[in-house]
Amino acid sequence: MSRSGQTITVKQALRDLAALVARIGVGGIFFANGWAKLEDGLKITGEKFLEQGAPAPGAWATITMLAELIGGALLIAGLAVSVTGLILFAEALAVFLVAPPLNPISLNELILLGAASLLLAVVGAGRISVDHMVVIRRRESEAADEFAADREADNVIASLREPDTFPKPDKSDQPDRVDKSDKTSKAGKSEPAPETPATEDTAPHPRPRSQSGEPKSGDDPAPAPGDTLVAGRKKPPARNRRTTTSD
Repeated sequence: MSRSGQTITVKQALRDLAALVARIGVGGIFFANGWAKLEDGLKITGEKFLEQGAPAPGAWATITMLAELIGGALLIAGLAVSVTGLILFAEALAVFLVAPPLNPISLNELILLGAASLLLAVVGAGRISVDHMVVIRRRESEAADEFAADREADNVIASLREPDTFPKPDKSDQPDRVDKSDKTSKAGKSEPAPETPATEDTAPHPRPRSQSGEPKSGDDPAPAPGDTLVAGRKKPPARNRRTTTSD
């Protein structure tokens, strides 16, 4: 690991440790004040708020006791620190404005607790907290769900592409082989297999003649004896001239 990476890791660890100490200190003081109000009882706590000039001292005693007990415990555990810090800051600000403590030490303590609560709400609980553990588990579950969804989508795509994966046979690659054996048709009759086309023969061949010896249609008849061929054609026979006989 590089020095920059080590420096970032050390700073993050110190930040998490400082957040833990601040949460325990601020949350511990809030929880102790709420527990003291619970031990004194709502009646005595209401009388103290009445001395400080708070309207409806019984309601103020109940609200502050519950906010300090529950909020202090949540800060110590590091659960919902952002919301809890804002609630405790609002409680401290309301008490400071409506019923400020008569003791200066208690007043300073109230101001410091309100400022620390606001700071924790903005900064966060750090990695040593229940919030961080919940976030990690949530992210892991979301990542697992996304991975499962992606894998299912890949399987669907692969199943759709599966018929196309098999290559079609190329007719040009197959050798021109002809089975010389006869192929049997569906009716049970044997059909001769087609022969392999032989090489084209360009040599001249004599014209075939029919068995009867007569020339086929389209063929020139053989020249008779005495005929004369002229320019490749048979000379027509000479016409017989009639001899005139004198009476």
